[in-house]
Amino acid sequence: MKLTVFKNEKDIDQAAADSVIEVIKSNPEATIGLATGQTPVGLYQKLVQAHQNGKVSFKQVTTYNIDEYAGLAKDHPQSFYDFMKTHLFSKVDVPEENIHIPDGASSDLEAEAERYEAELEKAGQLDVQILSIGLNGHIGFNEPGHTLHAETHVVTLTEDTREVNSQAFSSLEDVPKKAITMGIGSMMKAKKIVFIAKGEAKASILKQAFKGPIDPLVPGSLLQLHPNLEVYLDESAAEYLK
Repeated sequence: MKLTVFKNEKDIDQAAADSVIEVIKSNPEATIGLATGQTPVGLYQKLVQAHQNGKVSFKQVTTYNIDEYAGLAKDHPQSFYDFMKTHLFSKVDVPEENIHIPDGASSDLEAEAERYEAELEKAGQLDVQILSIGLNGHIGFNEPGHTLHAETHVVTLTEDTREVNSQAFSSLEDVPKKAITMGIGSMMKAKKIVFIAKGEAKASILKQAFKGPIDPLVPGSLLQLHPNLEVYLDESAAEYLK
C-alpha cells in the first residue's frame, strides 16, 4: 500500500486524477472502474479540467461503474448513471457505448447482476479502479457481514448506508433498499486501485480497514491484500494512520 497524506482536498483530488490520467496516457484504451458518492466528485472535476485543457482524451476509454440502485432507471435524478453523467460523462469525450453501469430498472435484478459480471469478465483485468469507503466499512455496496460476495450481486442496503445516502433524496423513505454492486473480487482484480477518503468522520473506519485484521465485517480491510493500492487521504482522515 502506498499511502499519501495531503493538507487539503484539492491536492488529494489532483494527485488521484493524475494517477488515473497516467494510466490513460500509457494506454488510451484503458478500462476504468468508477465510484459514486461525494468523495470522488473533486477527482472527476480534475479529470474534466484535464480533458478541457487538452491533456487527456477519453475517446477510447471504457468505464465500468461499481453499482446502481435497484428500481431506478438511468434517467432518474438520483441514479448513479445520472450522477456520472452530471459529473463526468457529459463533460468528456467518452462514447456512450463505452459506458457500463448495472441496469437498476431491470425486472430481474439477479439476472442483471449475472449479465454485468459477464461484462466484467469480458473486459478482463481493469486497468484502474477508483474506490472510497463508507462509514461502516463498505466498498461499493458490499456491506459488512460474515461472508462477502466475490462477484456482482444484488445487495440489501443497511439502514446506516440508506441514512447516509438519504442526503441525495427527499427523504429516507425514498432511498432504495437494494442495489446491484460489483463484488469484492471484481474490484480486487484491477491492476491498480486509486482509493480516496476525506474528513475526520472516516478516520476510525480507515484505522480498522488498513491497520486492523482482514475481516468481512469491515469489507474495506480486504484492500490490504491488493498488490498495487494507492491511498490518498487528508490529514483528518489519516489521523490514526500517520
